[in-house]
Amino acid sequence: MKYRDAVVARTSDLKDGEMKIFSAEGSDVLLARIDGKLHALGAYCTHYGAPLDQGILHGDRIVCPWHHACFHAKTGDLQEPPAHDALPRYEVKVDGEEIIVRLPEQMEGNRLPGMVKQDEGSDGRTFLFLGAGAAANSAAQTLREDGYRGKIIMLTYENRVPYDRPNLSKDYLQGEAEEEWMPLRPEDFYRAHDIDLRKQSRFLSLDSKAKEVLLEDGSRIQYDKVLLATGGRPRRLNIPGADLKNVFTLRSFDDSDAIIEASKNSKNAVVIGASFIAMETAASLRHRNIPVTVVAPETVPFEAVFGREIGEMLQALHRENGVKFRLGHTAASFEGQDKVAAIVLEDGSRLEADLVIVGVGVEPVTDYLRDIDTEPDGSVKVDRYFHVKNDVYAAGDIATFPDWHTGLGIRIEHWRTALQQGRYAAHNMAGKETPFESVPFFWTVQAGQSLRYVGHVRDWEEVIVHGDVAKRDFIAFYVKNHQIHAAAGMNRDRQMAMTEELMRSKNMPNAAELRKASLNLAAHLRS
Repeated sequence: MKYRDAVVARTSDLKDGEMKIFSAEGSDVLLARIDGKLHALGAYCTHYGAPLDQGILHGDRIVCPWHHACFHAKTGDLQEPPAHDALPRYEVKVDGEEIIVRLPEQMEGNRLPGMVKQDEGSDGRTFLFLGAGAAANSAAQTLREDGYRGKIIMLTYENRVPYDRPNLSKDYLQGEAEEEWMPLRPEDFYRAHDIDLRKQSRFLSLDSKAKEVLLEDGSRIQYDKVLLATGGRPRRLNIPGADLKNVFTLRSFDDSDAIIEASKNSKNAVVIGASFIAMETAASLRHRNIPVTVVAPETVPFEAVFGREIGEMLQALHRENGVKFRLGHTAASFEGQDKVAAIVLEDGSRLEADLVIVGVGVEPVTDYLRDIDTEPDGSVKVDRYFHVKNDVYAAGDIATFPDWHTGLGIRIEHWRTALQQGRYAAHNMAGKETPFESVPFFWTVQAGQSLRYVGHVRDWEEVIVHGDVAKRDFIAFYVKNHQIHAAAGMNRDRQMAMTEELMRSKNMPNAAELRKASLNLAAHLRS
């Protein structure tokens, strides 16, 4: 590979503890100064390409401003998803006042993490993954990063490689993302790293004592360790007409494709439920210029998650986008001969609809378990290491894990959390005892506006808001027992990244400090 030396900055351009993007000869480089030493990395997040200098540098950790992927600031190594690749790293030298970076002639935006290949001679074990979503895909890569050389088998009922599920209700459903953008990795990645991805493989049961899984075709797979990562299935409505054509749920790639096809001839769509998936779908259908009505039992969307003020703001945002609402109502039945034609609500009123999307939540897929107890909601209880029992691990939507604040069991159905948990589960399966101490984070795009959420809390005593919710420029902190358990924000990306790092480092300001007029999270980070 050919290289060139480029002067990218002067030593006075960057203070200690700072990072900035500099351009030289048509190439962008992220420079970070840590304890007096300079480090040069790729300038953009390997997930969706966010400029990393808009995020934060905390010690030797970089947090992406958009979706909170984390990288080591000295090496560029991946620390936290949703990114899958590391940052390129470049050699730096100083000549007088000039900072010179050695750059390849062909710049690349990402670097594949170092991974070992399978070697049955050194490790004859088999690690089996049930599912091929966020958690399983993250775990498979992490095992190879951690030096595991045994066999990896990943089973999925779909005929696809793992893909970017959050986009199914957003850009892909809108028609703004091409199908080839959706896979998390190309098919040859799995072959190159000896990950035996078995598509269209359905399993019937798991016997944790015999350490085997029974497949639908009657065959059995023996394993040494297994990761349960089967995720959730959409809840369906048990009402008359629920089996009519053009009544959909949205969870899989095929679901999104079916909705797109049906939307081509749709004149009226109804979305049942005001969940994140439901409301994102409503916005995506409006992007296709389809009239949309949302029917849901709550009086304000998202009130239970964000509180009334933010919920009303998000509802107003969707109204501006042309979405109509019938809140405080439930669907009693669907009408139609072969295809849905209308919805009858519980009060007897009727809505015409030739396209219906039901978005009323998901339930854990765990009905294949025979000798493992499940929680009342159908989930599987894990410890801080994602261990269940008998070399069984679980991660993602099906896992109830200990809350880092209270120790009580919680379950979070978020994409990035599933990726995190898969990574931690893999560390522990590989023998690197690593308790889960990451902070949950999720994002949603509502009618073109991004909202981010850090932490987790079911209920709260107070919401402390800095900024203006109505103007969609704010950060809101959720207080319980005088401590901050979660935060939500719009157009406050850097502050949201700071909040996650403060929570992770157990240095979050308390409620009394956050009630003050000025908000200086950066000072707490520096401390």
